[in-house]
Amino acid sequence: MTLNTLSTPAVLDKPGLRPHLNTPQHRAAQEIADQLVSIPPASPHTIDLAPIAARALPPRQPLPTPVLHPGKSSLKLGLDVHLEFIMAVVQRDHAAPQAPRKMTPDQLVLQVQKWTAEGLVVYAVEESCGFGFVLHRRLVAAGAQSFVITPMALNGKRKTDKLDARALCLRLSRWVDGNRHELTPIRIPTEVEQRSRETVRRRKFLSGEIRRLANRGHGQVAEYCHRKLPRGWWGPRLWKRLSQTLDAWILGVLEKLREIILVIEAQVTVLLAELTSRVAEEPRPKGLGELSLVTVDAEMCDWSRFHNRKQVGSYTGCCPGEHSSGGQRLVGGIDRMGNGRIRCLLVEAVWRFLKWQPGWKAAQRMKVKLSAGTAMKKKTVVALARQLAVDLWRWRTGRCTMADLGWVAA
Repeated sequence: MTLNTLSTPAVLDKPGLRPHLNTPQHRAAQEIADQLVSIPPASPHTIDLAPIAARALPPRQPLPTPVLHPGKSSLKLGLDVHLEFIMAVVQRDHAAPQAPRKMTPDQLVLQVQKWTAEGLVVYAVEESCGFGFVLHRRLVAAGAQSFVITPMALNGKRKTDKLDARALCLRLSRWVDGNRHELTPIRIPTEVEQRSRETVRRRKFLSGEIRRLANRGHGQVAEYCHRKLPRGWWGPRLWKRLSQTLDAWILGVLEKLREIILVIEAQVTVLLAELTSRVAEEPRPKGLGELSLVTVDAEMCDWSRFHNRKQVGSYTGCCPGEHSSGGQRLVGGIDRMGNGRIRCLLVEAVWRFLKWQPGWKAAQRMKVKLSAGTAMKKKTVVALARQLAVDLWRWRTGRCTMADLGWVAA
């Protein structure tokens, strides 16, 4: 460790400055610096960087960037994507954007193939939406450099398909020229990552359908019989009891619901076995079950995609909102701009960690706020959810161990 403010060997080597630094203050500072420099290598004050250097960190995954070809003409495509058609605005090099064109996806891909065959460099941009990345992959296969960005407000209070496509085209042109603040491209998951994530989401969806059908049965029995159904009424033991006490008509209505619930439950059981088998042999911290761990892994797609803790925290959407100006700083609620599924799961996991992981270092640093009342405890849990995501990232990428975080293995 060196202190540039105390030790000034480089300055003392300058002959013109040596006479001016011969003061009592400088002599005292020089004595302290000499003592710091004279600390032997085996001293406890030294920092051993060997364990950090020995860890094999995953390679960095940069976000998509355009590949420039200075000797070729370029086309920029701003695409406002809909399910049945696409509104496209084309700009050639740095000329004015052309009039908007309404195309089908097949027509757009065919046109991109013609442009690339003519030797043009085609750049395309679209906002991420519920249509996945099918169009993006088709454009890449056709020879274009396609980019998917986070949704943004493009034209203020005025919004039409033509205006949005034109604004995207102009932003793409400035972004390709080097202004990296115009667009925010996202990482495109692989098809394997998408399907792995879809398995998790399908189990969650089917579980919600079971609850919805069960609540339908509760409501109908309350309406026509003025009585309460037990929880899990479609099970074999409870159903046998209900078949002896309920009216035949309402029993027939419940029978139809029960058939659907049993079919969905069988699918959920298969999905649950498939998901838990992914991490069954892996170590995990106490309080984080197999289903929770595999869900977090699937929603993150690839932990090595994040370069630092700020990117991980931003992806959870648990970062505080801010409205500051001048000397005043106002921090509000979380921005909720990340992955809502993983945010909900992390908050639930924090409550379990507070019970089963008393040595968690992040919670130890906030134990005063955790004991400051119910309202403050809930806010602190959300903050710990963001920290839990960071700790999981450090653990899953090999930057630290569970013992370093104060966790106990399950």
